[in-house]
Amino acid sequence: MADTGNKRTGRPKWLQRLRRVFRTEPRDRAELVEVLRDAERANLVDTDTLAMLEGALQVSEMQVRDIMVPRSQMVAVEEGVDPREFLPTVIDSGHSRFPVMNERKDQVVGILLAKDLLAYIAQQSGERFQLKDVLRPAVFVPESKRLNILLREFRSSRNHLAIVVDEYGGVSGLVSIEDVIEQIVGEIEDEHDIEDEDYIKPHGTTRFTVKARTPIAEFNDYFNVQFGNDDYDTIGGLVLKELGHLPKKGERLEYKGFSFLVLRADRRRIHTLRVIRHQPSDEAAARGATNG
Repeated sequence: MADTGNKRTGRPKWLQRLRRVFRTEPRDRAELVEVLRDAERANLVDTDTLAMLEGALQVSEMQVRDIMVPRSQMVAVEEGVDPREFLPTVIDSGHSRFPVMNERKDQVVGILLAKDLLAYIAQQSGERFQLKDVLRPAVFVPESKRLNILLREFRSSRNHLAIVVDEYGGVSGLVSIEDVIEQIVGEIEDEHDIEDEDYIKPHGTTRFTVKARTPIAEFNDYFNVQFGNDDYDTIGGLVLKELGHLPKKGERLEYKGFSFLVLRADRRRIHTLRVIRHQPSDEAAARGATNG
């Protein structure tokens, strides 16, 4: 039976218990977070539960632009291209859904589900496979949409992927239901995600999931860079040093051609990072915006 709380007060039971312990009722969200952290220190909730509660609160404050995969990092399929040309990309990426772009690559005309390619793979006759026959309609959301609203829409519509558009209607990226849920529960690993014995898991050519305890030497070897390691031994230590504080989930760091997004962290350490390696053109654009 659901924990509905006190019918007279409308307060959930867990909040009533916290109130009895700490003799106070939070007046705003910041105070609520402090109460939850006090509860964790008092061993009323464990660290993982606290992280999820904070993530759930944070989702209502975040926008799609905060977590979307930018357009330059999207794994997409071009309309009119023979499946034999893009099938290796579909297989290598490990994704289940792909935006299908028009020939000018400035519009998304639909969504391709990887499972719909089974008909092409199993096809024995000479009949030509028509990509347009298996396309699903694309869902478009603005960059400014709140994540809690997007999650509600994902659940009600049973969609798993949305195309993100800017104020002019141009495609700026994509966001999945998994991206939103990960803001609450942390990185969701599947057969295509990072294994226990691996430190770095690629998602395409420029987007990676990286464990914070990845040794700097291994990070350097993988990405062919020369990040210093005098003051830290791991990539999480580098992020911690550059930010100057222990970051919370969702914080970002731009560092020497890389974007680091904290996917999972607690009050003691960073656990998982999303790393994007910028292309030279992206770095130039970023410098131009800074200099301008």
